[in-house]
Parts: sequence; C-alpha cells; structure tokens
Amino acid sequence: MGVIQKQSISGVIWSYLGVLLGFLTTAILFTRFLKTEEIGLLRVLVSYSAVLAMFGSLGMNAVTTKMFPQFRDEKAKHQGFLGMSLIVVLAGFVLSAFIYILLKNYIIEDAGTDSALFIPYYYTVIPLSLFAILFGILDSYYRMLFNAVKGIAFKEVYQRIAIIVFLVMYYFSLISFSTLVWLYVLSNAIPVILLVFTLIKEKKFHILPRFDYIDPKLRKSLISVAFFGILASFSARLVQTIDIIMVNEFLGLSLTGVYTITFFFGTLILIPMRAMSKIGATVISEAWKKNDVKTIAEVYSKSSLTLSIVGLLFFIGIWGNIDNVFLMIGDEYIAGKYVLFFIALANVTDVSIGLSGQIIVLSRYYKWQTYLLAIYATAIIITNIIFIPMYGIIGAAFASFVSKLLFNAMKCTFIYKKFGIHPLRIKHLFLVLIAGIAWYVSSWVPQLSFYIFDIILRSVGLGLIFMLPVYYFNISEDINTHIDKILAKAGIRLR
Repeated sequence: MGVIQKQSISGVIWSYLGVLLGFLTTAILFTRFLKTEEIGLLRVLVSYSAVLAMFGSLGMNAVTTKMFPQFRDEKAKHQGFLGMSLIVVLAGFVLSAFIYILLKNYIIEDAGTDSALFIPYYYTVIPLSLFAILFGILDSYYRMLFNAVKGIAFKEVYQRIAIIVFLVMYYFSLISFSTLVWLYVLSNAIPVILLVFTLIKEKKFHILPRFDYIDPKLRKSLISVAFFGILASFSARLVQTIDIIMVNEFLGLSLTGVYTITFFFGTLILIPMRAMSKIGATVISEAWKKNDVKTIAEVYSKSSLTLSIVGLLFFIGIWGNIDNVFLMIGDEYIAGKYVLFFIALANVTDVSIGLSGQIIVLSRYYKWQTYLLAIYATAIIITNIIFIPMYGIIGAAFASFVSKLLFNAMKCTFIYKKFGIHPLRIKHLFLVLIAGIAWYVSSWVPQLSFYIFDIILRSVGLGLIFMLPVYYFNISEDINTHIDKILAKAGIRLR
C-alpha cells in the first residue's frame, strides 16, 4: 500500500493541477471562445478517435498490464517487450485507419445538417487515434515500471497548457478555427513525445524485440489476453464515447456541446480514481502473480473508502454550487443541469467500489471483465435509444447512470462470489449520511451576489462540515494519516 499511497498522492496532485487547467479550458475558455457546435465538434472527433484507437491497440494495453510481470527483467531489457508492443500497435493502427477510410461515406451520410461541421474534419480522427494508441502503450509500459505519475503529468497538464495557448491564439484571431482544430489534434502528440524522451533519458526505451523469448505456451496466453483485451477495450471505449456519438446523431453538434460542458463537471469526481488505479493496477498485478488475496482485499477495501470520501466530497461540492456553475459558464448551458447531476451520481457509484475493475481484469477470470463490459455497453446503447428521444441530453445522462449502476453491481457481485471479498462497509452508509447533512445545511445558506466569493465560502463550509466528522470518526485511516502529516507541517497536532 506504501507504493500506491506515495504515487497516488503525487498522481492526485498532478491530476488536480490538470483538473484546474481542464476547468480553465472547458468551463471558461471553451464556453467563451467557441460556439456550442464547435465544442461539440472537438468532442465528437475525440470520441471517434477513441473508438479507432481501441481497435488499433489490438489489446496490447491489457497485455501490458496483465502479462508484463512475466517479461520483467531489467538486465534483459524486459525481453524487448516494448519493441514487440510497438510493432503490434502500429500494425493495428494501419489496419484500423484503412477501415475508417473505407467507412467514410457511411459515417458522413449519418451527419445531418446539425452535424455538417464534422465533415471537413473527418480525417483528423486518424492522427488523433495514432497519438492515442501510442500514448496508451507507452503509458501502460511506464506504469508497469512503477511510475504512473509522469504519464498523468504529460497528459493532464502539459497537453492542456498547449491547448490553452492555442485557444488564446484563436481568440485573438492569430489563427483560424480550422488551424485551431489541427493544433488541437497535434497537442495530443505532446505527451507521446515527452514519454519517449523520458524513457530514453532513463535508459528504459528498449525497442529491440525478442520474439524468441515467447514460447508456445506464453504465445497462447498473450493471444488470449489480447483478444479479450480488444473486446474489453471495445466495450469500455464504447461506453465512454457512445453517449456523445448518439447525442450528436439524435440532437446535433450544438446540444452535444452543451452535453460536453456539463458532462465535464460530473467527471471531476473520477480524477482521484484515475490516479490511484494506475499504480494500483501494478500492485494488484504483482499480488495476483503471488496469489496474495489478502493484499488485494486490503487494496480493494482501502481504495473504496478513500475514493468514496473524495467522491462524495466532490459530489456535494459540485451540486451545492450548481447555481454558481451556470453563472460561470452561461445560461445557454442550463439545459445540461441534470446532465451534471446524473453523471456525477453515476461516477459516485464508480468510485465507491474502488479498484474492482483492476481486480477482475488482472485475475485469472479476466475474460469476465469483457463479458460484464459487453452487458454494460449493450445496456447503455439500449437506454440511450430509449431515453434520448424522450428526455434529450438529460436522457443520455440518466442512461449512463442506470447502466453504470448495473455494471458496478455486477462487478461487486462477481468479485464476492469468486474471491469472497467486497469493499463496502457500514462506514459507507455513514459517509452518505454525513454528505447528505452537509449538503442540506449548505442549501440554507443565502446566495452571495458575487458568485466567486459564494463558491469559495460555500465550498469551504461544505468541506468542513463533511470532513470534520470523517476525520473524528476515523473513517479512513489513510486519509487521517495524510491529514495528520499536513497538519504536522503546520505545527498542529489533533491526535
């Protein structure tokens, strides 16, 4: 847990710096510099490229996370694992790009007048997918070398700084919107380039493959993991992007832009989980190698409690400031108010069950993650088809909530049946009660005329009302220890 705690803290710091930059980009600059349909376009391009990248990676991200411990040997340069991985994903990229080109007429036919802006930028999806594929494999490899932080920094911070610079250039008419789109695409190359330079500098960029190391038994395992990795990645990417694609198909780019902006606020809850899951996956992978279920149960339980505390704190912080959110981004996005609510609520269910996905996918039952994701993907498509025509963008968000609740319940049930462990405790109910009380108290506080001051004071008040009982009742030992360290540096001792 020491490795997870140390790198998770560093990862969270970089992640939240990225969140601040993402907030500046999405909530401030996008809403002021771009039209809603232009915001929708950028999100649709990313969504299509994510699906393309999923096919192009040919399951190698899953192979890296699950199988790398069998290649780990610093003296032998990890048997040239990185070189073999790059060969596979580059071949996959060529194949997926070719298929995407062949499907152009079919995809463009579906772009009606409300989505016509997508057509001139159809081919930007190809380089976007290449950068996504390369970053995915390099970041997975670097994480398995027990460094999850730099990938987060390069992606969440450095890339977003570049995007902010490009947006400012566009605002001052130094570049056209077309140039902005292409620079936005190229910004995705920044974390790839930085990862390559870092690996070279640390003498870990071993790209000479050793195919002779792979015996028939290992080859069979690699193919099996890769195959189910493709299916799992397909389902995972589908559920991450299908709502954007379907909102665009049903409602057009403008409402897709509204959905994108309000969706962003709901995803803030997931930031700590992204940081913890990266290094947590490495520790869980090593634990499964030793069949150390005790360590996995500890990671499962502690990650669930820690992430639930942070997730609920963010949920009440966001919903407690909901009026301020729309004062900040503008009334034209008010249609997405309950998009934010349902997406945030869906993500609370995600963080509450900790690193369940990593536990399944890194176990001998890894195939079941694919099956569960397939059910999840089917559920989200069906619920989107039902609810988008009925309730528009709120229907898409509600579909995400219902589907994610089902998915997380299935994961918890599966882990309990197979391994006899589960993350939920009576403390989780206590947390929900504390969060509800904190939000209710804040709702009685009158709104200040200047929303910035109101956000600061309301958020501090919510944080104190929530965190004081969490600390007093020692709900999370990890969080209390971290708070004690921070207070000790200020000369304060509470325990």
